[in-house]
Amino acid sequence: MKKSLTRTAGAIVAACTALAAGTAFAQQGYVTNENYGVQQVQQGATVTVQGEQYIPTIWIDPDGCEHWVMDDGAEGYMSPHVRRDGTPVCHERNLCGVLNTDQYFPTDSSRITAPGRQRLQEFFQGADARAYIVAGHTDSRASDEYNMKLSLRRANAVAKVGNSVGAPIIDIRGYGERIPKAPNDTVEGMAQNRRVEIFCIR
Repeated sequence: MKKSLTRTAGAIVAACTALAAGTAFAQQGYVTNENYGVQQVQQGATVTVQGEQYIPTIWIDPDGCEHWVMDDGAEGYMSPHVRRDGTPVCHERNLCGVLNTDQYFPTDSSRITAPGRQRLQEFFQGADARAYIVAGHTDSRASDEYNMKLSLRRANAVAKVGNSVGAPIIDIRGYGERIPKAPNDTVEGMAQNRRVEIFCIR
């Protein structure tokens, strides 16, 4: 009788994320969960192993391109998903949500307020995307290192809400103060820079 085992390909997906993600955001510095040892909230892809047969699953990288992933629990294998003409199968990525962190987090905190959590759940349930990327940003107050960590913690908090309603979060990043939307020399400008951006891959 064949044994059926369910295993999580999270380890191979996490490792591949660091390699595949460089194209989309190569121009800007950022931090990820791997940099700071923050507990990851991404959902690992699940595959089923039946006897000696590996059933692959599709993983979408941060550039929106698909990859076949197989994992036997000890080793992982990944190859690009391509069309018959050899071109990769990729999806459109667009900015689909911007959260003003003043409305979702207490000052100097990565804990989402109850109303903010409800709005986020409704957003992820209605966005209807194949996958999501979450990127945190801050204003220029405090040190660069502190801002990088705070932006990553807030991005993780948003991603965790997405995961709670079944949204596939494929990448989480903290940019700190390095990509401002407005000058940081005014109160209004700093408020615009304190944000979490959600990218939808469709």
